[in-house]
Amino acid sequence: MITFGFSFRLKKRLQKFRTKPEKMYCTSLLMSSSLPIPGKTTKITTKTTSKSRHASPRMSLNQQTPNSNPNLLTTITSLLWGPSLPPHLLISAVRTTWSAAWHLMMSQLAPSDPTGRYTRPTSQFRLTSNSPQFSRQKPGTLHLYVGLPCPWAHRTLIVRALKGLETAVPVSIASPGMDGSWEFRDGAVPDGDSVVPGLDNANGRKTLREVYKLRKGGYNGRSTVPMLWDVERKEVVCNESYDIIEFFNSGLNGLANNPDLDLSPPRLREKIDEWNQIIYPNVNNGVYRCGFAQSQEAYDSAVNELFSALDKLDDHLRNFRYLCGDVLTLADVCLFTTLVRFDLVYNVIFKCTKRKLIEFPNLHPYMRDIYQIPKVAATCNFGAIMDGYYKTLFPLNPSSIRPAMPSGCEHEFLSQPHNRSSLSSVDKIVEVHIS
Repeated sequence: MITFGFSFRLKKRLQKFRTKPEKMYCTSLLMSSSLPIPGKTTKITTKTTSKSRHASPRMSLNQQTPNSNPNLLTTITSLLWGPSLPPHLLISAVRTTWSAAWHLMMSQLAPSDPTGRYTRPTSQFRLTSNSPQFSRQKPGTLHLYVGLPCPWAHRTLIVRALKGLETAVPVSIASPGMDGSWEFRDGAVPDGDSVVPGLDNANGRKTLREVYKLRKGGYNGRSTVPMLWDVERKEVVCNESYDIIEFFNSGLNGLANNPDLDLSPPRLREKIDEWNQIIYPNVNNGVYRCGFAQSQEAYDSAVNELFSALDKLDDHLRNFRYLCGDVLTLADVCLFTTLVRFDLVYNVIFKCTKRKLIEFPNLHPYMRDIYQIPKVAATCNFGAIMDGYYKTLFPLNPSSIRPAMPSGCEHEFLSQPHNRSSLSSVDKIVEVHIS
């Protein structure tokens, strides 16, 4: 039935072009390998006469003036359906095909359980309490691999900067490729003091997957960031973000320019763990559970848990400068890297739409407070973050169109006074020694 309807409509429309020889020009567009240039005369020869005639190009039946940008697909669809939409059967077929392809792509991008809930894969290389302490305390032995869009990698950049480990632990910054992998490319233009993507400074490889494969025995798993690399042994030390920031905080003080800064002091570790139990599943991973949900039920559950947690955090921060009181901790760093991306990308592409972060009276000033700590802003490349989500996550944004940056996410706005220092019971402001 579809073939018959298609043929009948095409035949009926093409009959209008057969009444005069010169009208044969329009149907020749369907056969020609190239389109004529509008505005120029076109020589048309028919069997009935050897005389050359001149005709102005007409791209459709309803067009009054030549189209300066002729498009073959537009011409064909105009011949078949005119100004109306395609038949409902075509729309239905495209919808079904796209839905099947979307679920296939999402199964690879974001594995889910049978209910459609996103399930984050576990990291394969861990630093635990039973792991031997890294003993070779010399600069350049370790190398950090990160990607700027990734909030988990952003944690490691912040702690590395606050502890003053930039020289001791060099970094290579990868860019997201069109296939979702991490690539190393040159040519990024520095944006002020912000970090930018570049080449692999440790191994000279083109992709992060190639770096992972350098380890003894190779590697066939997910090549994720952040990743801490042992330069001398050609081995992956760790690719779990929280393990890395704990290690940077306390394991490399002999190399740090700011060894006295402790983002996980013993007296606060229990509180830090309590906040992490709320922040990780509901906020850090919660935004991904919203964006990668593959069923309505999974999304509804994730978005409700996300905003319940944000409300709880906002209420707590009404009376406390940081999560654990007057002192910045690793829990604050973990929360910050999600908050700074919230209005920029998560509110839109991950459908975290109940409220914007800027609408929270305490969370947004809290985020600005941390952003204004020396060295933190330089780890935030908002252009790279937006590109990494809007131009790479094809299943969530097939057009790859990047929206305009919200004004509340611009550096000038984030640098405005936060007025949160008054919440400190004592004047304990994070000090960072800039070398």
